[in-house]
Amino acid sequence: MSAAAPSHAVPAARERRARPRLATALELSAPLIAVVLALAVGGAFIAATGEDPLSVYGYMFQQCFGTGYGLGQTLFKATPLLFTGLAVALGFRAGLFNIGAEGQLYFGGFAAALAAVACAGAPALALPAALVAAALAGAVWGAIPGVLKARFGAHEVIDTIMMNFIAFALVAFFGRSVFQLATVRTAEIPPAAALARLDGWFPALHGAPVNLTLLLGLALLASAWWLLFRTKLGYELRAVGLNPGAAEYGGIAIGATQVKALALSGAVAGLGGVNFVLGYKHYFELGFSAGAGFLGIAVALVGRNHPLGVAIAALFFGALSYGGLVINARVPKELIEILVALVILLAIVVQQVVERIARGLR
Repeated sequence: MSAAAPSHAVPAARERRARPRLATALELSAPLIAVVLALAVGGAFIAATGEDPLSVYGYMFQQCFGTGYGLGQTLFKATPLLFTGLAVALGFRAGLFNIGAEGQLYFGGFAAALAAVACAGAPALALPAALVAAALAGAVWGAIPGVLKARFGAHEVIDTIMMNFIAFALVAFFGRSVFQLATVRTAEIPPAAALARLDGWFPALHGAPVNLTLLLGLALLASAWWLLFRTKLGYELRAVGLNPGAAEYGGIAIGATQVKALALSGAVAGLGGVNFVLGYKHYFELGFSAGAGFLGIAVALVGRNHPLGVAIAALFFGALSYGGLVINARVPKELIEILVALVILLAIVVQQVVERIARGLR
């Protein structure tokens, strides 16, 4: 019969069991800590302008979430960030930094408009053709840096940055033959290719441009979760991202997986272009992306590269984007740009500090 454990050993054992749980909780809370710190610093800037930070933040929150129209605008601003944030997160999962989501989204929107207009005589094909064209255009634009990485070892950060500029230039060059006279946009897509606005089903959102692209983005987030954590390809992506050497030793083709990761990332970003083209203006316009691809990097970082985290982070940055418009009369709009930059910087710094503390707790 074994001797009873000393009374002082029981609390010590409980503490040892609790420490890993505390470390996990601390790691999960890192993005929230970064956001709170950024808002605190932003509050100092607001106070410097003579405004009350709590009053400004409260007004922004009420305008973004307290009215149907404001909520619709926030969701509309968040929609492209779902796509670009998920695109960057998929790349991160494979250990790749895709900074090309802006160009991929831009190219995808252009391809969607061209495909929809080309199918004007076949209404039943217009919408499917536009969606497929957007995804394919983004996938091709993402796969090119992937091939360069796999074949020549070229760094994807440099390649994807350059691909952004090439996408902008190519669209402007080839667009001259399809843009309407004296404009910087294509002809309007046929009605059959348009994605309906949600206020048709939810009257409270009346007037807000949020559309079915939001539901498409949520479906992609769910699909990405299934892909990453329930499929062989998802396992390969995560394995390459965590330890390329071990993944290769286990029989995973590193180069092929990297190409797949960036092609998949590009396809998701390309589909984000339909929010503007098919769901809002119903035509492609030069400069429509307005930095959504670059902001997707912040969404992925704050969302910890997890589909659920991406959804929450996209909503947060969507609220900041629309909130910057509603508080512009009280504080400079540049405050929002400062907040976004602070969130990104603090997300990186806090994550490093939290991981160091978590390692000590385990």
